[in-house]
Amino acid sequence: MKKLKDKLTNFITFRVMNNVLLGLGKLMRPFSKVSNKPVLPNKDFYWAKLLEDNWEAIRNELSALLQHDDHLPNIEDIQPQEQALNQDNKWKTFFLYGFGIKSEKNCEKCPITTQVLESIPGMLTGFFSILYPGKHIPAHRGIFKGIVRTHLGVIVPESTKCRMRVGNEIINWKNGKAVFFDDTYNHEVWNETDSLRVVLLIDTVRPYRSWGAKINNQIIKGITESVYVKQAFKKNEDWEKAYYSVFP
Repeated sequence: MKKLKDKLTNFITFRVMNNVLLGLGKLMRPFSKVSNKPVLPNKDFYWAKLLEDNWEAIRNELSALLQHDDHLPNIEDIQPQEQALNQDNKWKTFFLYGFGIKSEKNCEKCPITTQVLESIPGMLTGFFSILYPGKHIPAHRGIFKGIVRTHLGVIVPESTKCRMRVGNEIINWKNGKAVFFDDTYNHEVWNETDSLRVVLLIDTVRPYRSWGAKINNQIIKGITESVYVKQAFKKNEDWEKAYYSVFP
């Protein structure tokens, strides 16, 4: 009975609601205060400088975490719906914030990174996204245009073989540089190098004019209070307890 209920919940969440959110995003496009293109200009986000000025301190905190990288969670350990994108243990994460919910213990390990995140207006999510050599994240798209996604290059191989496609545009990350993009465009990621690639992934509230902002805030509030977010937070909380019992 529980499995049937879970399947029904997933169907409603990922089929019906996804289509609703995509449709609302299209209606709200004209009210966006920033570009609707796949890749957005850094000049639209004054806090890009804050990220780039602090990237070395952020990298130092990450380096301490990577001493035990085999104990870090896979993306699907925290967000089960991502299992379709990661079935080879080559995409690991370390969550600091997830849709406005703070991972207290993790944030204690990364005080500078946390301080930077908390200084960003409209910050919802912040985590280290760790791709191992040879990792390919297949083409996919986000479901809600009401956020802007940012990647800060923290550990990036100097190679064109480490890249991301967003729509028809190619992003080659660089250490200490931030890039902004709309993840509702079809996008795909490759790390075809022999080295690790790590970015600090950040989601922020997309700024809208007029009633677009009010609708966006209500949708985000609903997502934050959803079963999906609460389940992800519980999984991260369980992982924290297990991890810090070994690495206090």
